[in-house]
Amino acid sequence: MPRQKIRIKLKGFDHKLVDQAAEQIVEAVERTGAVVSGPVPLPTHIQKFSVIRSPFIDKNSQEQFEIRTHKRLIDIIETTGKTIDSLTGLNLPSGVEIDIKL
Repeated sequence: MPRQKIRIKLKGFDHKLVDQAAEQIVEAVERTGAVVSGPVPLPTHIQKFSVIRSPFIDKNSQEQFEIRTHKRLIDIIETTGKTIDSLTGLNLPSGVEIDIKL
C-alpha cells in the first residue's frame, strides 16, 4: 500500500478552540505512529464592516465591526492503517470547521 499524505485545514472564529482541536488531532495521529507536520498557523482573515448608527440625525457617524477567521494547517506525511480510524473517532469542539484532503 503506498503511503498517503493527508492535509487537514482547520478554521474557526475562536483561536483557542482552533488550537485545542489541532492539539487533539496531533496527539491522536502521533499515537498511531504517523509523522505529523504542524500545526502551521495560516494568516488570519479579517472581514470589516461599517454600519451607519442612525439613518437620520447621526448619519455621519458609523459603527465598525470585524470578524476574524483563524486558520491552521496540519500535514500527516507517513500514515498508518490506524491513522484514519483514529481521525474519524475524534470528538472535536464545535465551532471549528475541518477540511480533510487525502
